Formats: sequence, C-alpha cells, structure tokens
Amino acid sequence: MEFIIKNEYFHKAIAEVSSVVSAKTPFPILTGIKLTAGENHLTLTGSNTDIVIEKVIPATDEEAGLKIAETGSVVVTSRYLTELIKKLPGDIHIKADEKYSMTIMSDEILTSLNGFPAEEYPALPEFEDSQGIELSSAKLIEMIKQTVFAVSKNDTRPALTGVHMNFYGKSFSCAATDSHRLAFLETGIRYSFNGSFIVPGSSLKELLKLLAHQDESKVQIFSSESYLVFKTKSIMLCSRLIEGKYPDVTGLIPKEAKTVIKLDAKKLLKGIDRACLFAHEWKNNNVFLEIKEGALKISSVSSAIGKIEETQPLIELTGERELSISLDGNFLMDALKAIQEDHVLLSFSGSMRPVIIKPVSSESYIQLVSPVRSY
Repeated sequence: MEFIIKNEYFHKAIAEVSSVVSAKTPFPILTGIKLTAGENHLTLTGSNTDIVIEKVIPATDEEAGLKIAETGSVVVTSRYLTELIKKLPGDIHIKADEKYSMTIMSDEILTSLNGFPAEEYPALPEFEDSQGIELSSAKLIEMIKQTVFAVSKNDTRPALTGVHMNFYGKSFSCAATDSHRLAFLETGIRYSFNGSFIVPGSSLKELLKLLAHQDESKVQIFSSESYLVFKTKSIMLCSRLIEGKYPDVTGLIPKEAKTVIKLDAKKLLKGIDRACLFAHEWKNNNVFLEIKEGALKISSVSSAIGKIEETQPLIELTGERELSISLDGNFLMDALKAIQEDHVLLSFSGSMRPVIIKPVSSESYIQLVSPVRSY
C-alpha cells in the first residue's frame, strides 16, 4: 500500500473515525484505524464493535490531494497515528509492506509504525441487500438534537439509554425518555418504510458530530440484523442496536390539560436558569412554578445560600387560573433549549401530573417533565 495525502485533510479524517476507537480493549487490533487504499479512493475505518465509522476519501477530491500509488490495507494504532500526523509539517506519504510495517514520510521526517493485518479487523455489518430510506440531513439532525438529551444515563433499563426511532408508512418519529421526562418528535417522510429501532444515545451523539462537518444534504438509513447504518457520500456510521421492547410513551402523555399558558421561550429559559443557581441542594434541582393573578412566579430556595423569586407575564392563559408545581430545573432547561421558537406552551393537568411543553407552531413535538417532591 502506498499513497500521498495533504496533512490537514488526513488529520481531520483520522479524527472523525478515531472518536469511537477505544484505547482500553482486550482486542489490540480495535485500538487501531484500518487504512484501505483502493484504485481511486482511501477508506479509513474506526470501531469499538458497538459503533463503526467509515470515512471514504475519493482521489478526485482536490482538497485532499490524494494520490494512490499502490493498493492495499493495514491497521495501525489510532493514538500514535493521530498524534504523529498532528505534529508533522507537510504532506503525508505513507507506505505499508507485507509485514504490516507502515512508513510515514513528511518533508525530511521519516517514521515507522508497526501495524496489524487488515484481515483480522472486524467486518462491517452487511446491509447492501436490505431495504433503506433517504432523509434530509438537516431533518435528521433536528430529530436527534430535539430528543437525544432525554435518554437515560442509568443502565438498569438498557432500552431507555437509546432513542426509539420508529418508521411507519410515511411517518418517522423519535422518542427518548428516562422515565422522568420525555421528548417525542414526529415528522412526515417522502417514502414508505417500516421499522422500529432502539439506537444508543451515544451513537447518535457521534452521528451529530459527524454530520456537523459534512456538506451532504442527504443521509441514507439502512438496517441489518443488529445494526442501523447512517450513510452519506463520504462517511458512514454503523450503530449496534439495543435489544428489547421500548415502552409505549404515548401512555405517559396526559390527554387533557386544566391550565395552558403561553410564554416567551427565551425569557422563561433565562428565568429557570437563574432559579437553578439556588436549586442544587435539592435532590432533583427543584424549581417552583406558580400561576397566580395572570402571571408566572418562578422561585427556588437554598437553606445555605438564600432564595430567588421572579414574576414573568403570561402572553395567554386558558383554563384554571391558579396552580403550583415543583419541577426539576435542569430538565426544564433541557426542554426549553431544544425548542427553537420564540414562544412556548406549557400545559398543566395538576400539581402532581406531568407538564407538557410544546412549541406554539408544532403539535408533533412534545416534551414532558414529571413533577418532583418539594419536601
């Protein structure tokens, strides 16, 4: 194997695939990145078995400056390759021999790294023959960002550590819950596709990082036996799925509201943020909301620090005009940050029932936050 590539481009490509490579693994080959030089492209692969990222660099990409002299493949330790390329000054000239020894040249600097045989590297999931679907990259990013924050951080219920991606006909929904809060978003898609997948939140966060650096407007999604595959023209992420049944989250959503209020979303977020400064001694970061006399009072108290109170005007109020509830301030902030609109609706069914948070313009995006004890 032999090729030449521009330093900065190569370094960025390595960084993208190495983000999932583990430095601590009982399988030494998984500490490495697989480099495969084909006739007209270079492929970089990183994996921890749960997530696989593959980056394809075409020889036609002028920004990469890729020139392939000899095809072949080798696996080299990610940590040393990453650090070395970052410290080299000029274009990178790489050769690998039949003994898996890789030589790296840059200007007058010559380095060699011991590698592993590429055939021992885990194979990618097979999905070529499976049914797939194409989505707008912007839409997929939006769906993930507005739900993934609500996944559980506790492994006792593995299904809740993932986002439930459900395709049914021409409908696509994402749901995430940790049993105390819920984020649910549904959208229409152009083509019919059926499938239900629990994708680890960690995989989707990696996907967001990758898509943020891509120019492609479309993402293809394929399913295999135990993986879901997200693919653009230049990069692919394969995520192992979480086994099990996801709970029916629709049963968590109250059917009727006693009180509905409309507020300035940014102003409310800032008010909750201020109240959280005094909420840390509470187990659930308690922030108190009280609707009274046509306004919303936000407060929190700390026996060690003091207390904070502020009143915000309501744009609209329907239903019962008085209500008080205690909520986790951090959960409220997460929900409000995910809503990219000027105004927000809060629906209350009682002081011990979950609060529904929705953007004014969308019935298909629902956030739910359960109340917490105030004693």
